[in-house]
Amino acid sequence: MSRKHPVVAVTGSSGAGTTTAKRAFDTIFRREHIKAAVIEGDSLHSLDRMAFRAAAAEAAKNGHNTFSHFGPEANHFDKIEGMFKEYGETGMCKRRYYVHSDAEAAEHNKHFGLTDLKPGVFTPWEDIETNSDLLFYEGLHGMAKDDKQGIDASKYVDLSIGVVPIVNLEWIQKIHRDKAERGYSAEATVDTIMRRMPDYINYITPQFTYTDINFQRVSTVDTSNPFIARDIPTPDESFVVVRFRNPKGVDFPYLLDMIHDSFMSRPNTIVVPGGKMAMAMEVILAPIMHDMIENKKK
Repeated sequence: MSRKHPVVAVTGSSGAGTTTAKRAFDTIFRREHIKAAVIEGDSLHSLDRMAFRAAAAEAAKNGHNTFSHFGPEANHFDKIEGMFKEYGETGMCKRRYYVHSDAEAAEHNKHFGLTDLKPGVFTPWEDIETNSDLLFYEGLHGMAKDDKQGIDASKYVDLSIGVVPIVNLEWIQKIHRDKAERGYSAEATVDTIMRRMPDYINYITPQFTYTDINFQRVSTVDTSNPFIARDIPTPDESFVVVRFRNPKGVDFPYLLDMIHDSFMSRPNTIVVPGGKMAMAMEVILAPIMHDMIENKKK
């Protein structure tokens, strides 16, 4: 961990809602005039789209039907750890991007002076911008650990945020997102969920034991069979459970006063209306980020 060059990581599974957290941080960064070097979790996969499909197909032929983007076989856990460590020590590191769309391909081709980047590939590595205030990671493995490889990226993270809907709600969000954005059938998404399950249990879920603050959305409508749900429960049909790993120093009376209709369910846990999740993130995280930058200046 580094007081001079802090690392902030937002971690959540596919379809969990980490974009909401990223938007909250973007607002805080703009308001507090914080210059953040942003790392996208997708960029630390070890296989591009075509290579992943080929590797998954080869694994399936050999009876390995659980090859997934969630595990170490398809990710550079070592590079995540190394990136965080290097930034904490020097305030610099290298990054790249994963190209999701034609629009991103055109943007990155222009930036790198290339013509051959297309959706599903990685850009070249480059140095991050100089004089950044902090490194901001958002993706699957911000607190990645792999005991077999001796990797523990969490050692170099100064503030870690988990975004973790209850699992049925997470699945509903993923099924509907994949259909709307990628044209996948519900059956195809369910197959993906099943294939990812071992890596989800071994490499995604354990991260949330170590995150400093978890935001877990819990629906107040029936999600007992997520595979037949016609729509995603709305924010107003849910609560967000906010758990602080270390509640020491947290001003809970202030939070309860600022976030109307919130309440405490445990000494380290506050529950807020689902429609106020983004607001709660800003209210909770803004003072933490302010203090982090003030400590950095000192």
